[in-house]
Amino acid sequence: MSARGLIVSAPRSGAGKTIVTLALVAALRQRGVNVRAAKAGPDYIDPGFHTAAAGHPCINLDTWAMPSALLDRLMNELASDAEFLLIEGAMGLFDGLAGPVGHTGAAADLAARFSLPVLLVLDISGQSQTAAALVRGLATHHPAVRIAGVVLNRVGSERHRLLASDAIAALGVPILGALPRDGNLTLPERHLGLVQASEHSHLRAFVDSVAAMAGRHMDIDAVVARSATVSLARAGQGSATALPPPGNRIALAADAAFGFMYPHVLAGWRRAGAEVVPFSPLADEAPPNDCDCCWLPGGYPELHAGTLATAARFRSGLTNFAATRPVHGECGGYMVLGEGLIDASGARHAMAGLLGHVTSFAVRRLHLGYREAELLAGCAIGPAGTRIRGHEFHYATLVAGADDAPLAELMNGDRRRLGPSGGRRGRVTGTFFHAIAQVG
Repeated sequence: MSARGLIVSAPRSGAGKTIVTLALVAALRQRGVNVRAAKAGPDYIDPGFHTAAAGHPCINLDTWAMPSALLDRLMNELASDAEFLLIEGAMGLFDGLAGPVGHTGAAADLAARFSLPVLLVLDISGQSQTAAALVRGLATHHPAVRIAGVVLNRVGSERHRLLASDAIAALGVPILGALPRDGNLTLPERHLGLVQASEHSHLRAFVDSVAAMAGRHMDIDAVVARSATVSLARAGQGSATALPPPGNRIALAADAAFGFMYPHVLAGWRRAGAEVVPFSPLADEAPPNDCDCCWLPGGYPELHAGTLATAARFRSGLTNFAATRPVHGECGGYMVLGEGLIDASGARHAMAGLLGHVTSFAVRRLHLGYREAELLAGCAIGPAGTRIRGHEFHYATLVAGADDAPLAELMNGDRRRLGPSGGRRGRVTGTFFHAIAQVG
């Protein structure tokens, strides 16, 4: 089976891509279509909703962070296991890094590489015919990127819809939907974006409501007709594995405080023969003693700092584990490995104390962007000298450093050096950056 598919994109963030993607995934699944979803670029939260709607894990596809061979293998697996594939873009259609053509991280890279047409979501609040100028520019900007059609979002009235749709139709680009302004069709947000799907108290009802909205306001048959069969690119150079498994049995912290783990990384570990054993620090569970590595992913520990501080079995078990086996923390996990975490109210909570830093959510500063790391010592994510691409997205700051040795030398996505980062002490390592894939 080779799926047909579309990329759902927009001129900018906040236009409604996530809701449109979620609505189409849910509506197609209700029709009995074996539909899968993917997300362009680094993102943990949107994929959780698409996973719930599709009933399958939503995979990230990143043309900057992933070697070509890995990207092609992931797309091949998606296209071979589904009838229809919807890929939600990030930011605007052509937004990415300045860099080699096809490797910028933009959704347009995926459209060109896999010959997938783009379903364009336009927020037309505050405009009408001007929307046609946006469509014209996006449709002609890159010869290998084809606009399949447009979904108008936040339409204020029938007259508003007609003014915009008539102007766009004159370009020969079909209007495939028009969604009214509806305050109920929004998802709750917090500082890193949407509240996680697992915390959404009425998720199933919300998914059903957006599927019904798609049925009322979008021409789903026309959307499917404007899709294309995924064109699988010839595998390029590089590894088809994201990260080698750090052990044979990996203890993985997994709960509301530690929810940011990329499905392609977990799938790669399991494909290589590793077993992933989840445990919950919030339930005061220690990493299972029969594991040979412990991984603390990112998430929202700052929202649960008091609970983690009093989780005596978790903290003592983690300390005992680290005496003989590697422990690695990413972002939120790195924060928990430190001496303390200061929450938004300014209260300090004792953390594991396996590294010497203190992080604060009261002193907030946005850290956002792609990262390339060169490891300064061997650890759970690779041997010394390994280059890993990933990203940072957090508001926490280091308010007290430590004499721990740094874990990696960092560069941003434009290859500007950011200096040493993270920490290592004995078998314990941690960093604010999230690893997506090894690149060398």
